[in-house]
Amino acid sequence: MSSPFDLDNCADYARWRAVKLTGHPERSSDLVVNVADPCALTAREHSDLLALCTKCNMAIYRSSAQDADKNIPRKLAAQLGLRRLDANWLADDDGISPITVSQTQGERGAFIPYTNRAIKWHTDGYYQPVSRSIQAMVLHCVRPAIAGGATSLMDPEMAYIAVRDANPDWIRTLCEPDAMTIPARLDDDGVARAEQSGPVFSVDPASGHLHMRYTARTRSIIWKDTTTMGDAVAFLSALMDHGSPYIFRLTLEAGMGLVSNNVLHDRSSFQDDPKQPRLLYRARYLDRIQMGGA
Repeated sequence: MSSPFDLDNCADYARWRAVKLTGHPERSSDLVVNVADPCALTAREHSDLLALCTKCNMAIYRSSAQDADKNIPRKLAAQLGLRRLDANWLADDDGISPITVSQTQGERGAFIPYTNRAIKWHTDGYYQPVSRSIQAMVLHCVRPAIAGGATSLMDPEMAYIAVRDANPDWIRTLCEPDAMTIPARLDDDGVARAEQSGPVFSVDPASGHLHMRYTARTRSIIWKDTTTMGDAVAFLSALMDHGSPYIFRLTLEAGMGLVSNNVLHDRSSFQDDPKQPRLLYRARYLDRIQMGGA
């Protein structure tokens, strides 16, 4: 199957690139779709969300649904064709993670998403095996922080274009199966999660879609030790820190949420209201958002 992501297929890449760049959103407000009820989208709301996800792999919905109800992200996801929920080990029993500051020193409190600290650029599940790669995510805001907690977003396909245009050899090395390795995670019983190596960019052989596996963290990560890899990683870091017009920054308000095909994202540090702490629900899926939806 012909693919624009084949480095030897310059003609298809040029056509795909032109379509991708034409009409791409320019501001974070361009991503926002007003939704009356995320649990029961109208045909127009459904169409608008899917159109944005098709164009830039993400959309932001704004609604008045502010209840602490996990059915909101779950039902919204189902309408977008997302069925295979990834029940990661820090999620609740229903597979959905409440992202809030942990008040204990238990398992959640040891991980940055459950603190008020900033989170570096990443795609979700970068430490998981290919068989459980996170393809899509819904992030629903119940309560924002009193200050901070902003999110930056970038479509991985735009990152791919920037890297390939700068140096196709960087794409080649980032696609190698041992490009990025996450060391094993240990606990008191031994190995809690095995070491996981994989590419940064990969293409699903069945659908032809591009997938990105990435983290900007500098600890507990091993990059392949070559000069080309070092240059590619440095380019990616600079791109996401201050080098792309296709980075969108916003703060989710109560009732707002992100639906995406696991785009690159970060989070700024924040200050909580002790009586009304920041709370988001995160649902991660092994499916991509489907044009056919529900």
